[in-house]
Amino acid sequence: MKTILKLFLLLVPLFVFSCEKETNKPSVTIEGITTENYPRVDGSTSTAPLQTIIACELLNCRYEWQHLLYAYFTWEIKPNYDDVPRSFFEERIKTSQTHQSFINLIDKKADFILTHRRISDDEKEYAIKAGVTLTETPIAHDAFIFIINEKNPVQTLTHKQIQDIYMGKITNWKQVGGNDLPIKPYVRNQNSGSQELMESIVMKGLHMPEWSEERELSSMMLAFSQVRSEENAICYTVYYYKEQIVRDAERVKTLSVNGIYPDKSSLSKQTYPYMADVYAVIRSDLDKSSYAYKLYDLLQTKAGKSIIARSGYIPN
Repeated sequence: MKTILKLFLLLVPLFVFSCEKETNKPSVTIEGITTENYPRVDGSTSTAPLQTIIACELLNCRYEWQHLLYAYFTWEIKPNYDDVPRSFFEERIKTSQTHQSFINLIDKKADFILTHRRISDDEKEYAIKAGVTLTETPIAHDAFIFIINEKNPVQTLTHKQIQDIYMGKITNWKQVGGNDLPIKPYVRNQNSGSQELMESIVMKGLHMPEWSEERELSSMMLAFSQVRSEENAICYTVYYYKEQIVRDAERVKTLSVNGIYPDKSSLSKQTYPYMADVYAVIRSDLDKSSYAYKLYDLLQTKAGKSIIARSGYIPN
């Protein structure tokens, strides 16, 4: 009996602490927001979970991370459609990929977008012709990472080695401490968020050679498919997509860059060389009384940061 009483006394503080923690959770509300007036949200592929969680929190919809059985190590946020109908998420929450989400925002087919980069030069030119300017605000930390096959013994590459691989100057893995295999670099399609990040923060103005169609991948998931199946492959993605959506550590591994491994610690401290923030983007002339602006504003508050953290991102 004494043992049971001691155990009970130990558990009670834990239970109380848990309740207090939940009670003290910042209130996430936008007064008056409903499924009917919710802003049209769009963005890059990897921001889909965050978009869904934001909507669920604001509309009091239960949700959970769900493993997709038809894909290899892929997860998504599954809303409870008894709380909010599936049609709402299909109509109001989009992931048209980075480039198209910018175009949709400029064309007023979206009210608010979440992306992994700022507007590109050609998108900016398109916006100028449309008489539109955008406001871009970083809300979360992410990282641009390089992935290789698990059988590849290489653990780290320098910034210069990565540049030389994609410039065709380093062509065999043995040149960087790996096996005697030709390096097979893959790239993403032009205007994708990943490709823009590759060119801006890794290549830094160096013009990569033109790649054959088989080396240019049209989606993030294809990057994982190629790396899983080819021991000599290398490609790139963002940290959040690999760790929270794909969750594949068995057949795909992440490289350190300049000896620094991308994880929550190096991202929080911003010591990893290739940081890639997530941006909330709106049209600059957006009415401040609109729900889209209120959503944009919310994500910069303590309550908004709590949603961002719940999605697995690291808030700014």
